[in-house]
Amino acid sequence: LTLYIYNVKNTDNKNPVSNIPISIDTRKATVARAAINAGADIVNDVSGGAFDPDMLSTVASLSVPFILMHMRGTPETMQTMTKYDNQGVVHDVARELMTQSALAEEAGIPKWLQILDPGIGFAKDFDGNLSLMKHINDKFRQLTNDSPLLLGPSRKGFIGKITGEENPEERDFGTVGACVAMGMGNNDGGIRCHILRVHNVKGMKQAAMVMDSINRAD
Repeated sequence: LTLYIYNVKNTDNKNPVSNIPISIDTRKATVARAAINAGADIVNDVSGGAFDPDMLSTVASLSVPFILMHMRGTPETMQTMTKYDNQGVVHDVARELMTQSALAEEAGIPKWLQILDPGIGFAKDFDGNLSLMKHINDKFRQLTNDSPLLLGPSRKGFIGKITGEENPEERDFGTVGACVAMGMGNNDGGIRCHILRVHNVKGMKQAAMVMDSINRAD
């Protein structure tokens, strides 16, 4: 992994292969440090820094952007933990994310280096995913103080359930629908999402460009 990152970033010091930021997806502090030292730019932790007790302090020492995703349990147990209290999935996900965000800030990761990910498909059932996405631009934004957001609905199981498409690689059209639905949101001029995590980059880029132009129109 570190050799791959180094090669992408440093094949030619004057003309690197890519100047696109590289995000390392890991729950382990040692992996995060090694990847950043090799040239990666962002740490993305699906546990929001809760899995490894050294993660938050490690990212703080590296002074890089940190993506905190909401999840309960582990990837093996998370789908047994989809029940939320009477205030609902939107409130609980936002509250739990903000709690972890505060811990990250206490560890030395400033708010301006934090990006929140509501964790679509992680510890959420079908209805929970839809409710979270429906309210991402009103209630969720308010509860998270308009923090920078990353959204990752790409090819997720809820798309397959809605469309009947069993092959995840054939869910790109459904992914576009989910991203556009969340991206349109309220007509208040606010930024609805800062990063979209997708598989089909070209297709989603076109959709996002059109969506953004409509959002910005008078």
